Amino acid sequence: MVRIVQREAPIVAELSSLPPVLARIYAGRGIRTEAELNLGLGALLPYHTLHDIDRAVALLLPVVLEGKRLLVVGDFDVDGATSTALAIRALRALGATQVDYLVPNRFDFGYGLSPELVAVARERQPDLIMTVDNGIASVAGVAAANEAGIPVLVTDHHLAAEVLPDAAAIVNPNQPVCAFPSKAACGCTVVFYLMLALRARLLQDGLLSTAQAPNMAQFLDLVALATVADVVPLDHNNRILVEQGLRRIRAGHCQPGIRALLQVAGRDPERIVAADFGFAVGPRLNAAGRLDDMSHGIECLLTEDPHSALTLAHELDDLNRARRDIEQGMQEQALVHLQRMNWQSVPVGVSLFQADWHQGVIGILASRIKEKVHRPVVAFARGENGELKGSARSIPGLHIRDALDLVAKQSPDLIVKFGGHAMAAGLTLVADGFAEFEQRFDAVCRGLLSDNQLQQRLETDGALSVDEYSMALAEQLRWAGPWGQHFPEPVFSGQFVLLQQRLVGERHLKMVLQPQGSQLMLDAIWFNVDLARWPNANVQTVSVAFQLSVNEFRGQQSLQLMVQALEPEAI
Repeated sequence: MVRIVQREAPIVAELSSLPPVLARIYAGRGIRTEAELNLGLGALLPYHTLHDIDRAVALLLPVVLEGKRLLVVGDFDVDGATSTALAIRALRALGATQVDYLVPNRFDFGYGLSPELVAVARERQPDLIMTVDNGIASVAGVAAANEAGIPVLVTDHHLAAEVLPDAAAIVNPNQPVCAFPSKAACGCTVVFYLMLALRARLLQDGLLSTAQAPNMAQFLDLVALATVADVVPLDHNNRILVEQGLRRIRAGHCQPGIRALLQVAGRDPERIVAADFGFAVGPRLNAAGRLDDMSHGIECLLTEDPHSALTLAHELDDLNRARRDIEQGMQEQALVHLQRMNWQSVPVGVSLFQADWHQGVIGILASRIKEKVHRPVVAFARGENGELKGSARSIPGLHIRDALDLVAKQSPDLIVKFGGHAMAAGLTLVADGFAEFEQRFDAVCRGLLSDNQLQQRLETDGALSVDEYSMALAEQLRWAGPWGQHFPEPVFSGQFVLLQQRLVGERHLKMVLQPQGSQLMLDAIWFNVDLARWPNANVQTVSVAFQLSVNEFRGQQSLQLMVQALEPEAI
């Protein structure tokens, strides 16, 4: 049950020059000065306050200048793939010749630089290992590398535990000693900043001429993709990175792999917005890491050949289709389990497990179920060695990594390892630990969440006047972002007379809505309607939360409302 509420939006004097709707939208997202709307590269935070950045650059200089062998150890999600591709592309552009990568297969090695992965890495005989989007929790893996005489440069953005790895350098804005202001940076952003610092050092020392120095902006499409796909908060710095990456793609300047992925997804690069990263490009890259080997995704981002990029993009698209089929079956099984319960008995912290579930898809499953029940969800699958592999997703008000930390402290022998963010985490349980975890996790969540926090709320930007229902405003809002995590796409609300409704497809409702007190008639569509809660008879008045969009059909454009929710009491 979703409750529609209006977001608080104070009147901000510095935004008074903007159209009133935009001023209200920006104020509701915390914007207080016009400077915060400056998305030029000149407003980007400098790299100098990143802890260990100079030491990290010193480690990379021999890779560029002396041909030392670097092995990049990535992760099997979009942030990991883009981080790996950016590191290799940038280092090669700066003159490195011996750069390779290794990404752990999630089913064989799990996440991060483990001692087992170090054993594989040793066969490549690297002079330096550089982790990207992982490493801050790899205490044992870094120790194993040190014992083998291989120094490790950790670049990461995940929250640090009490004990840090004994790495030669750690660049991570979320380690306690780091003063870098943007704690919302993704792993690819950290790598981008490190490459900026390396380029500056080479120029400063006269080891690279200005004419030879690559323009690092060429990698911003990768950074933008990673930032959106990893669902990190879009603070000012991240909005700059995303906007600049989008602008380059729209102008025709992007990696062949990203262009190919947009093509197979049916997206026009000239009209790309941030949501296309999250709903079109990201899932296709992620499918490689979930079902097969993320090397396919990395190779797609590394190739310079458009034909090879398109071939790889089609392979990734096929994997994504297979992933959707697997996910749908798992979701149906999970919902059957939840439907057996009376709603009042559904746990506050939901734990789900089925022995034959696909380990690579449990993260999506947890996310989907969380959206349906508005509770923290952890989904488990059986790992190769009998342990339970889990993926957790949270709701506002509960920091999921902290919740898992409490469970681990209450039952020290239950969780083998865990890590993650406020809203998402991964963990491994002992083989017979599900029942105990289910009880502990629910109890922890009950202690941390109030009844009010368990009520799903949809915040809107208020009502529109009749004149504001226009394609001009819909287009203006499309480009006014970038929109994303903690800077959501505008949603409006209002009272409407429901004039017509009909079902299209299996679960999509087409409607004609009339704003109360007007003669205006608006087309609207509500995707994936819960038919069990929707009456067959026409309803006279509804309270609707919606987005403005431009519908294109057979070359014709028209205004359309994309319905997000209807107040239950209004129907």
